[in-house]
Amino acid sequence: MKPVNQRAWLLILPVVLCVAFSAVLPLMTVVNYSVQDIISPERRVFVGTEWFASVMRDEELHSALWRQLGFSLAVLLVEIPLGILLALCMPATGWRASAVLVVVALSLLIPWNVVGTIWQIYGRSDIGLLGAALARLGVDYSYTGSATDAWLTVLVMDVWHWTPLVALLCFAGLRSIPDAYYQAARIDGASRLAVFRYIQLPKLRGVLMIAVLLRFMDSFMIYTEPFVLTGGGPGNATTFLSQYLTQKAVGQFDLGPAAAFSLIYFLIILLLCFVLYNWMQRVGSAEKAEGLHG
Repeated sequence: MKPVNQRAWLLILPVVLCVAFSAVLPLMTVVNYSVQDIISPERRVFVGTEWFASVMRDEELHSALWRQLGFSLAVLLVEIPLGILLALCMPATGWRASAVLVVVALSLLIPWNVVGTIWQIYGRSDIGLLGAALARLGVDYSYTGSATDAWLTVLVMDVWHWTPLVALLCFAGLRSIPDAYYQAARIDGASRLAVFRYIQLPKLRGVLMIAVLLRFMDSFMIYTEPFVLTGGGPGNATTFLSQYLTQKAVGQFDLGPAAAFSLIYFLIILLLCFVLYNWMQRVGSAEKAEGLHG
């Protein structure tokens, strides 16, 4: 029997080393910090699961978690339908399609801190277009003084920044649908709504699953934009989990509780993405079975 050459595994060695250096080693460091009370660089006391219990009893953490869940849910409810609608309205071929793709993708090229600065200026009532326009209309708007205005401004800013990603994913999914489906729909006299319901939406299921998971994970870890725009205020209105973690680790230098909280944070994201993925898979399987049965 001819021996199998296993040297091809050496090709993935650089990837394994990069992952170990960038992910595994920092994770082990966080795990080490989470079970110790770091009194000084030379003195550390093993405390076991004490920091985990302390973090789980933190009322501010509970508030930040519910605030984060509400924000991520709002992001999905707005950006996914809006991205689908934008993709449906985009031209399919020709130079117009190329021009629209470039224009739509422009906001994705702007760094996160610049996005926060843009909207910080945009919302000011003295020099900002949005703030000045609302002031002239008699709307009492202040993202620095009103918790509701601050939360809505962060939401609109995120929608403006990341809806193009959903639109581009959906646009690619729509272009991958064979033209034979549309031809059959025209022969059957299907309406535009029927084409979307029975052809385009089912074919976009895989793309939408990727879009939902990407946007959920990214919105659940949002930090830079609200930090630049509102600093987490007014009060704690826009203090999300990532900023709460930063305040623990950097502001208060509580490395033990911050490490424990970061592990809990990671497990929350992992669990919610797992639940969301399985739910979408079940919905897709149920709809496919219903279509075959019909």
